[in-house]
Amino acid sequence: MNGPAIRVPKFTLTRLPYYYRFVCDCDERGLKFVSSEEISQGVQVNAVQIRRDLMLFDALGTPGVGYSVGELRGKLEEILGLNNVNEAVLIGVGRLGRAILDYPGFKRYGLSIVALFDNAPEIIGEKIGTKEIFPVTELEHIVARLHIKVGIITVSASGAQSVADILISSGIKAIWNFAQVYIRVPREIVVRNEDLAAGLATLFHHLSETGTETKVASDPPLSTQL
Repeated sequence: MNGPAIRVPKFTLTRLPYYYRFVCDCDERGLKFVSSEEISQGVQVNAVQIRRDLMLFDALGTPGVGYSVGELRGKLEEILGLNNVNEAVLIGVGRLGRAILDYPGFKRYGLSIVALFDNAPEIIGEKIGTKEIFPVTELEHIVARLHIKVGIITVSASGAQSVADILISSGIKAIWNFAQVYIRVPREIVVRNEDLAAGLATLFHHLSETGTETKVASDPPLSTQL
């Protein structure tokens, strides 16, 4: 997986994917230019902060005109490492795993899930689209053979660490962890933990602080911020 050409501050890096998604939408609508104020309205980030972020990699807008949509999209793709497709494996083909697999937005970000793994005998050998579900016992062999660098963990908390250990021993360099537990990895391995329960707790805490009544929508769509 190729990294960005320059080092980007952590908090800036968390904002860039939102800029990229907005700029892609502008590009797909046929817009040629977009201002920092328009990006600000679309991503809910202060326009001054947006200009500071974009200046880090020499994305300079023209006063009264804005940023070239095509050029800005290209800059963001370069800095986010989206120019090349990054192949990944997914371990845990339950409801969450299948929802992630079905999410169409990954293609825009250069992610391709190429192999699926699970320990449940009743689904081993099942095909989802063109992808067959392999047993976890085949994980290390397949990851090493295909030189995969990204692993997505959607197993139970009790099984997450053992899966992570297998991924690391097979050469994985980055792990996207959806298990409700933090995994231990060497310093050189990049881990992104997605704790859905913690996110809900934080959301409900803020609602209780403001005295807002909690409302839960039925059958919510999969977030595009995955």
